[in-house]
Amino acid sequence: MDSEEALRSQSPTSSVPSEASARVSSFSSAHHMHHHGTMSKLPNPPTLVKWEGMRFVIMDAPSDGNIDLYLRELKKHGVTEIVRVCDPTYSRERVEQQGIRVHEMLFPDGDAPPDSIVSAWMTLVETTFKEGSHDAIAVHCVAGLGRAPVLVAIALIEAGMSPLDAVSFLRERRRGAINNKQLRYLESYRRRSSSGSQRCAVM
Repeated sequence: MDSEEALRSQSPTSSVPSEASARVSSFSSAHHMHHHGTMSKLPNPPTLVKWEGMRFVIMDAPSDGNIDLYLRELKKHGVTEIVRVCDPTYSRERVEQQGIRVHEMLFPDGDAPPDSIVSAWMTLVETTFKEGSHDAIAVHCVAGLGRAPVLVAIALIEAGMSPLDAVSFLRERRRGAINNKQLRYLESYRRRSSSGSQRCAVM
C-alpha cells in the first residue's frame, strides 16, 4: 500500500537503529518546548500524547542526576504511573516517594513487546483510564523512540485507531518514533477487544 510505504520512508533508517543512537535525531525537538520552562532544560523533552480520554507521556530514560526535572514535568501532566521498559537508570524509590508508581516492563531494544508485556501494559491502561480519570501514564525506554511509543501505539489500536494511523499520530508528535521492525509488528497487531475500546468495559 502507498500509505505503508510512506510510513516506512519516515522511519529513521531501514537498518533498525538502537534507541541510544536515535537520541540525537530527536534533539531538535527541544527547540519547540522552550515555553514549557523546565522541559527546555532537557535535551530530549517528554512528549504528551492525548486521545479518547487517554493521556500518555513518552520520554527518554531519566538519570538520578536529572530525575527531579522529569518529576516536576510529570506531576504537571498528572502522571501517576511510570512504565520502564529498559534497564533502570534512576532510583525507583525516589520516584515512588513522589506518589508515582514505577512498573517494570523490560523487553529488548528495537524489538516488539512479548505477549506478557502487552497484557501487563493493557491492564495498566484499562485501570488507569477509567471514565472521568485525569491521570496520565509516562512510559520510557532509552531514547523514547522505539519501545515506549510502540506500547502507546498498542493502546491507541486497542482503543479503535488503525495501526497505520496510530504510527502516523505518534510520529507527528515524536519525530523518529518506531522503527521498521516495530512498524511491521504493529501492522499485524490484532486488537484483543471485540469492540473498538476495552476501556468501555472498565467500571
